[in-house]
Amino acid sequence: MTLTLPEFAKKMQKIDFCMMITKSEFGAIASRPMSNNGEVDYDGDSYFFSYTDTRKVRELTADPTVSLTFTAPPSLLGKPGIFVAVEGRASLIADKSVFEAHWTKDLDRWFPEGIDTPGIVLIKVHADTIQYWDGEDNGVIRV
Repeated sequence: MTLTLPEFAKKMQKIDFCMMITKSEFGAIASRPMSNNGEVDYDGDSYFFSYTDTRKVRELTADPTVSLTFTAPPSLLGKPGIFVAVEGRASLIADKSVFEAHWTKDLDRWFPEGIDTPGIVLIKVHADTIQYWDGEDNGVIRV
């Protein structure tokens, strides 16, 4: 049974971090951990705050194709967690009103001046395809 996007979104809220995979300037792949900001409802778009002067932002500017991988731990009763692979496209947002919509207090750890932190940017990844596996179900959601 394939999950609907709202059913899938409930599972995504339990995952705090993911790996973001981009293409480097020489065609190799590069990956790094990113906070999923689980307090934001998932609708096929993921949002990540970053500083503009980073390798990942340069890579996304050159090629916005991105993959995200998420993993949730097993349940207390031993049921496997969910594994997720998202393929999509990234865009960069510099609008503070959009920052506010996706900001949580936990982000102050990395961005001490909040949405007014100099050099901050929001990376939006719009999913084209979501694949998931959870030990009982697997499926593909096309967004």
